[in-house]
Amino acid sequence: MGATTDPAADTAAVAKLGFKPGQLVQEFGWDEGVDEDFRAAVEQLVGSELLDEDADDVADVALCWYRDGDGDLVDALVDAGTNLAEGGVIWLLTPKKGRPGYVDAGDIDESAPTAGLHATSSVSASGNWAGTRMTTPKNGRR
Repeated sequence: MGATTDPAADTAAVAKLGFKPGQLVQEFGWDEGVDEDFRAAVEQLVGSELLDEDADDVADVALCWYRDGDGDLVDALVDAGTNLAEGGVIWLLTPKKGRPGYVDAGDIDESAPTAGLHATSSVSASGNWAGTRMTTPKNGRR
């Protein structure tokens, strides 16, 4: 369930997700099954490599690759938000329906508030991956 075959689609998807040049993006849940073309498109647009899970930098955006069976989703979301700048965004990337590791939208909707987040929108991030945008609530409480 790795890379897509259309680089233009990856660039369009990354732009649709709101990535901007100069942003620091920290990545969680990477393994060999993630979409490498999507990752490369993010790196190209922001102008730097993705920070790994162990980085201490304050990130503007967190990418959280998550598949059913990867452990507790709430814990994954909390970890992804640890170094997130105020007003930062977490993009939860999960396999699309019918793909191995698919995560039901109800599980995402239930996990977000427990992790102190609000799921604001869902998009097709790439050929095999869906993206759910997560933010902290407007009142600033997490």
